[in-house]
Amino acid sequence: MSAGLKLAEWNGLDAAAQATLLMRPAVRDRAEIRQQAADLIARVRTGGDAALIEITRELDGVELDSLRVGDAEIANAEELIAPGVARALELAIDHVGQFHGAQQNTDLRIETAPGIVCERITRPVQSVGLYVPAGSAPLPSTAIMLAVPAALAGCPRRILCTPPREDGLADPSVVFAARACGIQNIFKLGGAQAIAAMAYGTASVPKVDKIYGPGNAWVTAAKQAVSRDPAGAAQDMPAGPSEIMVIADHSANPDFVAMDLLSQAEHGPDSQVVLVCTDKSIAARVNESIGKALSSLSRQDIIRASLGNGSSILAADLDQAIAIANSYAPEHLVLQCRNPRSWLEKIHCAGSVFLGPWTPEALGDYCSGTNHVLPTYGYARTCSGLSVADFQVRITVQEASRQGLQALAPVIETLAGLEGLDAHAQAARVRVNSKGNAAPDD
Repeated sequence: MSAGLKLAEWNGLDAAAQATLLMRPAVRDRAEIRQQAADLIARVRTGGDAALIEITRELDGVELDSLRVGDAEIANAEELIAPGVARALELAIDHVGQFHGAQQNTDLRIETAPGIVCERITRPVQSVGLYVPAGSAPLPSTAIMLAVPAALAGCPRRILCTPPREDGLADPSVVFAARACGIQNIFKLGGAQAIAAMAYGTASVPKVDKIYGPGNAWVTAAKQAVSRDPAGAAQDMPAGPSEIMVIADHSANPDFVAMDLLSQAEHGPDSQVVLVCTDKSIAARVNESIGKALSSLSRQDIIRASLGNGSSILAADLDQAIAIANSYAPEHLVLQCRNPRSWLEKIHCAGSVFLGPWTPEALGDYCSGTNHVLPTYGYARTCSGLSVADFQVRITVQEASRQGLQALAPVIETLAGLEGLDAHAQAARVRVNSKGNAAPDD
């Protein structure tokens, strides 16, 4: 089977065909996936740890003695990590820490009127669950992207779930990265069942307030389901199968473009890669580069399946290419064109943007410092990539002096009257009309 992306001319398609061209593969089966995720959640809520062990046996083919990564397994993982690998992980942790450390929210205090003080204070989410997928490859970089901002935010309870390998152990590199970021509790759980365990808690897995991390379509469906349940847990964002859009003009290096596309295609067969170009020759040259590079890559079957979900789109010019990108709202948007920064102000919907020929998407995945947990499925229209703020809540505070309340009491009474809320008005009036101290005499 030949490799490459099939070319479609944007202006030659009607609106329905354009929408179909940009449809995410997982969306096509969303109803079935939602039901399967719901069934797994129900099993975990009913059966607890026993259900988790049973589901892991069924879906992962692994028999677990314990859900938790114990001290011996942690020590073994640390011994297995080569010094060069440890240094690379530690450097990535440092860069992510620098960028996210600069995001720390500052509290604010302002007097909106004489005697009326308003404040905003920041507090960490008290209990967070971090999900690190594995699928066909471990993702220690995701452990870093989740654990670093959680630590910077000061979340008191931080637990991490990651699928077990065939030998029943968690991947050593994920364990090492998690521990290097201060995670003490690691569990060998994957998929929708891991999300359910963190959302509702079991005898082994603590219940958390909010769940973070990317995953496949079932993980995303499970996160959405538990976030709708008051007894469940909030979610960070809809972060499912990976996706990338590359905008390339005549100046783009086709080898660079091809490798950015392939680097996302190798994540999984449900990943989606899209090339938007302004010249047919670029599309042809990129396909040639894909064909040449593919033979040397270890995950060819996965890549070929992913390429089948992708497309190459011929745009009339860069303005139209940017408009297509804003419509698609990609998780990753790569600009391989002349003066890429000059187009940045026109981009409104993207998870993360990569400017110029020397900025591969892989840089953001691992060690530039930005976070690679990003919104997919087009949610980049309204959601942002993970940051320290996602691990915090912001609480507003107000305090009034007697004189400050007296000045604003007429406003309260007027607006409360408009809304027919008599007790609201009386809450201000009783204070204004009181004599002496606020507290009544004993």
